[in-house]
Amino acid sequence: MQYYEVNDTSDGGIFVQQDEFEQQLPILKQAVEDALALAKSEGVSGAEVAISRQQGLSVSMRKGEVDTLEFNQDGALGISVYMGHQKGSASTSDLSKEALSQAVKAAVHIASHTSEDPCNGPAEKSWLATEVPDLDLYHPQAMDVEHAIAVASRAEAVALAHDPRIVNSDGATFGTHNGTRVYGNSHGFLHGYRSSRHSLSCVVIGSEGEQMQRDYGYSVARDPAALWSAEKVGEEAAHKTVERLGGRKLDTCSVPVLFSPEMAGGFVSHLVAAISGSNLYRQSSFLLDQLGEKIFPEFFNITERPHLPRALGSSPFDSEGVATVERDIISDGVLQSYLLTSYAARKMGMASTGHAGGIHNWQVASTDGDQKALLQKMGKGLLVTEVMGQGVNIVTGDYSRGAAGFWVENGEIQFPVEEITIAGNLKDMFQQIVAVGNDVDYRGAMHSGSILLENMRVAGN
Repeated sequence: MQYYEVNDTSDGGIFVQQDEFEQQLPILKQAVEDALALAKSEGVSGAEVAISRQQGLSVSMRKGEVDTLEFNQDGALGISVYMGHQKGSASTSDLSKEALSQAVKAAVHIASHTSEDPCNGPAEKSWLATEVPDLDLYHPQAMDVEHAIAVASRAEAVALAHDPRIVNSDGATFGTHNGTRVYGNSHGFLHGYRSSRHSLSCVVIGSEGEQMQRDYGYSVARDPAALWSAEKVGEEAAHKTVERLGGRKLDTCSVPVLFSPEMAGGFVSHLVAAISGSNLYRQSSFLLDQLGEKIFPEFFNITERPHLPRALGSSPFDSEGVATVERDIISDGVLQSYLLTSYAARKMGMASTGHAGGIHNWQVASTDGDQKALLQKMGKGLLVTEVMGQGVNIVTGDYSRGAAGFWVENGEIQFPVEEITIAGNLKDMFQQIVAVGNDVDYRGAMHSGSILLENMRVAGN
């Protein structure tokens, strides 16, 4: 199947050329300023306006043919107004003065019918960013269809040629996207920045006997020059797929577990949910009242670094204009900070931590060597390279997920493993971390190497 698609919510009605797109920042700032002025004229006590515009190209290939080819351009302006502690919100993709006025009036009308909440309102002025550093997040690439097709095709071709056991493809996709974001509020904050994101992925299917397996390779970066080559992505997809062939079940046991870097980031992300304000003020986290308490071993440390140049999780301010700052999340095993939006901060009688919209480049400090060194340290146990299902209860900390990976003895991988379940409780699992590898995966906002746990329950035969 082949198709071409354009998604466009711009007021111009056509796909904006690259040079035009790069002029969007002052235009969007003006729209935000206009919307705030209109809100002020309506007599509201506070207002905040956010607008974003994205433009991108995505090409997917399968078996050497174009499967999908998509240009997209979208974005909208959203405004929230406050009448005392009453809040109303509206949005529009039309930036004309008439449309902005209608959106403001709609937000005011909604606010007049909502109940009061003393925690409503823009972030406190003292919490807002006063400096907006250039984090080198914008590295645009021409929307070149032929280039995108060539790169995705090469990745797939390399994967299919890697091994005769690679028998089919689920496709390879190349994408390049640019975005502009502006935020302003009634405290006088008005700032924006541009960013880019480029990616390449490949998924293939392997077969041996009656068994079939699927796995993938991918790369993502702000700067297209930092992407892995098509050859490397294709090789990773094929290598991981072939490695999984011949998978076996295990007998139920309790053994050490080593999470690969990709899985380690997901494991640590459960901490994000547990210390997020929305779960804390609702009393729905297993880490209630743990600020300042030791929840990990003493050697375990996490630092947040939101201003790393070109990093995927970098941002000069959060989605409420609150300054992002470098901070310790875990220091010597002790929880140093919650993750609070302005609303959650008011609910809890604290200050915002600049986490409206998510985390910013968490660095999980390494304690040991690479994955091979951690396999030797583990000796016998399970290397987990995939988890499945949603079996994590943030209220209780109970953890139970389907998994696949490799059985390890004498520090060496013996055979692939599938159709098992790993289980424990996150509070115990955090305390049972033995080591963190230096094989760090930087393809996201969570930067972690492999993580070795002392013991988990593995359910199999």
